[in-house]
Amino acid sequence: MSDSSWCDITVENADELVSFYEAVMNWKKEPIDMGGYNDYVMMKTDGTPVGGICHKQGVNAQYPSGWINYFTVENLDAALKEVTARGGKQAGDIRHHGKDSFCVIVDPSGAACALYEKGQG
Repeated sequence: MSDSSWCDITVENADELVSFYEAVMNWKKEPIDMGGYNDYVMMKTDGTPVGGICHKQGVNAQYPSGWINYFTVENLDAALKEVTARGGKQAGDIRHHGKDSFCVIVDPSGAACALYEKGQG
């Protein structure tokens, strides 16, 4: 069984969108250095992370625009094999966050999401 673990959005100008969500949702930004520019983790006022707002460049250049939900799977490699076997496609390389791994996919309907495997330990 999978659950939703995270969501983020990749856009041409993350700085403008960050300001929008700060005003509308009262979220606070935490900049993440991406090597020459910042992407952002958005936080509730109590410090709980809500999601990410990212520039559509660098490692995120190939991602579709719009909010992407991240769904936890037990085995990322096995899930990616099923994606392609069932008419979906992988949208970029497998990436790592600490011991965790994730990959954005596009399902057969054209909707994007990401599959997220929590690392051991």
